[in-house]
Amino acid sequence: MNVDGAVLLSEFEKTKTAMTRIADLYGDLKVKMDASDARTLERAVFLSELFVNYYTCLETLLFRVSQAFENALPVDRWHSELMRKMTLDVPGVRIAAISDATWMVLEEFRKFRHFKRYYCSMDYDWKRLNYLRDQFDRLLEMVPSDMERFEQYLREISF
Repeated sequence: MNVDGAVLLSEFEKTKTAMTRIADLYGDLKVKMDASDARTLERAVFLSELFVNYYTCLETLLFRVSQAFENALPVDRWHSELMRKMTLDVPGVRIAAISDATWMVLEEFRKFRHFKRYYCSMDYDWKRLNYLRDQFDRLLEMVPSDMERFEQYLREISF
């Protein structure tokens, strides 16, 4: 394995650690929310931050993958194009880093992050947050297997 491959695998490990910590915090919050249906501003802010941080961790890792393999992203839409390109098997270059199903769920969080960053409202829509909770539960099931599959691929190609 070359230095670039070793660095990318180290990025995977570091990202998995951060994402696991976020997932654990989410699990703790979920237990509290399920025990008490109190829809407080504090819970909405914390939940939103967990969603955004998890998405950003994964997006940053996938950006590193893009840099290592092809790095051809348009300046004006790189966030959405990055995620879409990560679903592609590129013959002779790399396998897909995420599944189409994962990408579809991630799109919800990309849009939410954009909204949260640019519309600094503190009026949280609990119907929307509960929908995102359901989607986040799905994401927590899908992302680890996508990451493991891609990590295994990196080891196999001795990148």
